[in-house]
Amino acid sequence: MLSIENVKSAYGRIEVLHGVTLHVEVGEIVTLIGANGAGKTTLLHAISGVQPITAGTIRFEGQPIEQRPAHLRVPLGISQVPEGRQLFAPLSVNDNLKLGAWSCQRGDIDGPLARVRAMFPMLEEFWETSAGALSGGQQQMLAIGRALMAKPRLLLLDEPSMGLAPKLVDQLLAVIRGLKDDGLTILLVEQNARAALAIADRAYVLETGRITLSGTAAEIKADRRVQDAYLGL
Repeated sequence: MLSIENVKSAYGRIEVLHGVTLHVEVGEIVTLIGANGAGKTTLLHAISGVQPITAGTIRFEGQPIEQRPAHLRVPLGISQVPEGRQLFAPLSVNDNLKLGAWSCQRGDIDGPLARVRAMFPMLEEFWETSAGALSGGQQQMLAIGRALMAKPRLLLLDEPSMGLAPKLVDQLLAVIRGLKDDGLTILLVEQNARAALAIADRAYVLETGRITLSGTAAEIKADRRVQDAYLGL
């Protein structure tokens, strides 16, 4: 579904991604783990079109998309849940969700809205509450729901467990597994390597802008370097 080949990206003169190559197959959960500053968010932004690349190719379902602006990648089937949620805090839960469907045809939001309401019933009682008044866990569910309103086939998740209590992290992991079971393909960026590897099919380790290790989630979890650096084993 997604193929990234030798992608480079920079902020001014500072190159952050140094020839990243990876792929995501249909129906997989692929996780990207690494320390702060490794370039994980930059890579997701490059895929979604928020961050330009300076070299390489990004193909979605065989089609090169690196020249497409971000707003034309969403209708192709790519949605991103950004780090820190980035909700429209003064707006209601309902309005945040409807804004997520901006790329859909007029009147074509009832289906996605019903799906999100069924998936996150805890949001029902806050339907007209401003997003900024929700708890961290509720905000994360809303951010995922907003991304699903665009009916994506590929979901980019950036640090979804950030700031959540362990119990809420478990609930979030169950939601992500459920999305996969529904047929969604997911690229997950997560500093909580233990949690990410627990639900992923495959994993990549990104260090200072380079992929240094790849394999199945079980292989990456068993690697001594990963255990020392990311799992605390």
